Amino acid sequence: MTTAALIVAAGRGTRAGGGVPKQWRQLQGQRVIDWTLKAFRDAGVQTIALVLSPEDDAAWESFRDDRGVILTAGGGERAISVQNGLRALMGRGITKVLIHDAARPCISQALISSVIEALDTAPAAAPALAITDALWSGANDRVTGTADRNGLYAAQTPQGFQFEAILAAHAAHAEQAAVQAAHAVQAGGAADDVEVARAAGLDVTIVAGEPDNIKITRPEDFARAARILETEQTLETKEAMAINLDVRLGNGYDVHRFGPGDSVTLCGVEVPHDRSLQGHSDADVGMHAVSDAIYGALAQGDIGQHFPPSDPQWKGAASEIFLRHAANLAREMGFQISNVDCTLVCEYPKIGPHAAAMRAAMARILDIDEGRVSVKATTSERLGFTGRSEGIASIATAALVKT
Repeated sequence: MTTAALIVAAGRGTRAGGGVPKQWRQLQGQRVIDWTLKAFRDAGVQTIALVLSPEDDAAWESFRDDRGVILTAGGGERAISVQNGLRALMGRGITKVLIHDAARPCISQALISSVIEALDTAPAAAPALAITDALWSGANDRVTGTADRNGLYAAQTPQGFQFEAILAAHAAHAEQAAVQAAHAVQAGGAADDVEVARAAGLDVTIVAGEPDNIKITRPEDFARAARILETEQTLETKEAMAINLDVRLGNGYDVHRFGPGDSVTLCGVEVPHDRSLQGHSDADVGMHAVSDAIYGALAQGDIGQHFPPSDPQWKGAASEIFLRHAANLAREMGFQISNVDCTLVCEYPKIGPHAAAMRAAMARILDIDEGRVSVKATTSERLGFTGRSEGIASIATAALVKT
């Protein structure tokens, strides 16, 4: 099936002010009509008939080279404009048509899709909002009565139809109007295309409308439409950012055994203890795990690949060298370190009294805020090599975000 949009843009829109028809006024950096056309194109509707006033020379010129738009002239009333638009779509294999007011630029892709889907099982479908407020009648700025709101709806567009069905319905409407005119019978025009369809016997399915699908009618409507479109643009930007966001997670694990000594270096802080950790470097098990977590997030191996233990120059080296190298490599590859989390597993020494200093030391080396560095400890309930106080293990996680 091929779906087309018929955008009615031949009206004068004088109530909206601005000196020009509302569909040609600027809204959030574009004309109102441009937002309307964008909504249908973004929804996948590629065939668009645009009905313009014969008086809008500048509008005709602006669309002259737009191959995605079929231009046709409007008439003295809306029904005639729609008929002209439908005729312009004839012979193009159109099976469904969505008739929409140009002055409804805030139409969502979701609502367009809902109307199209409803036409799979119905000859006609249109969005509407159920009336929830009390209804009054009034005169001279006074309430003169109330009306029952049950079963009442506020109509919106796009109003969708099986193409041949609405083409026939409008032909019948035009014929009836001609007969009435010939007999000098005064008759009001159809309020919308749903009225034309129902007069021809078509059942019209109601699709849930959207409060933001407003029709610009008064000057203050421009401000509301601008707010709606600005919100939509912000959401689209955030969605695009989320889609393109490159977030990396890496984990690291390291173990070092105890040996002779009187202190251990953990996460850059020297902690007094009755033994020291043994290793090729200073055996800072915490920094080693965090470094490996960063390398892992970057898919750049581990410390051993960058600083081979077989290389004597790294014997006794401060682990700060490894951590700073990992952080700098992340920045060179276009990543920002979002946060790191390091857990030290040991019975002794006690980590709690030194955790703040450890966080500060690693934040300085990583060049990130201290609030993005976590250092904590746990025991292994005296199980395994850490439970027997034979050494210390560390587990770390690092999160990186593409900048």
